[in-house]
Amino acid sequence: MASSKVKAHQIYRNKDNKIVPGVTTILGVLNKPALVKWANNLGLQGIDATKYRDEKADIGTLAHAMIQAHCLNKMLDVSEYSKENIDKAENSLISFYSWEKSHRIVPILVEESLVSEKYQYGGQIDLYCELDGEKWLVDFKTSKAIYSEMLHQLAAYNNLLTENGYDVDGARILRIGRDESEGFEERTVRDINKHFKIFKYCLKLYNLKKELKDY
Repeated sequence: MASSKVKAHQIYRNKDNKIVPGVTTILGVLNKPALVKWANNLGLQGIDATKYRDEKADIGTLAHAMIQAHCLNKMLDVSEYSKENIDKAENSLISFYSWEKSHRIVPILVEESLVSEKYQYGGQIDLYCELDGEKWLVDFKTSKAIYSEMLHQLAAYNNLLTENGYDVDGARILRIGRDESEGFEERTVRDINKHFKIFKYCLKLYNLKKELKDY
């Protein structure tokens, strides 16, 4: 059975075997007011925001692994997770099943790591597939909403695919909630070139900040 646990931080290397930053790390330079408000609200309730976030991330990781195993027709070992987290991740998987039934899907890449040699960054593609006869990039989010940085992230993944020789007809986000209150949402991303421009500005800022740390 496939292992359910993955590395906390994926490491990406370019063709010269040098480590390059990941998409999510680069977008960390952006201010996230919704995240600050969320952490403050948890603090007012006496909840440890870091512990809460880590648990949610664990559920998200497991949900991704479940979808990956399903797409690749593999078994998944979930023995290292709590029953509560398994149940919540399965809610996300059920949302994916419901969406999948309405489409004809042929997976091409599933949880595939790619690197941009041109821009020197890496990222992991959730799903690149033939979707109803077209080539689509699909990104899964186990969150309560779709935030702007997720669109920038998707644009960066879109570039990783095209730069590495894959045709992409479109890109979309599937928000597959961890319970009924979070629900399901599907968004096709328009103006992907503009979102990639924002990502490139973030990459420049990230690299400049990294240079300053050397002094």
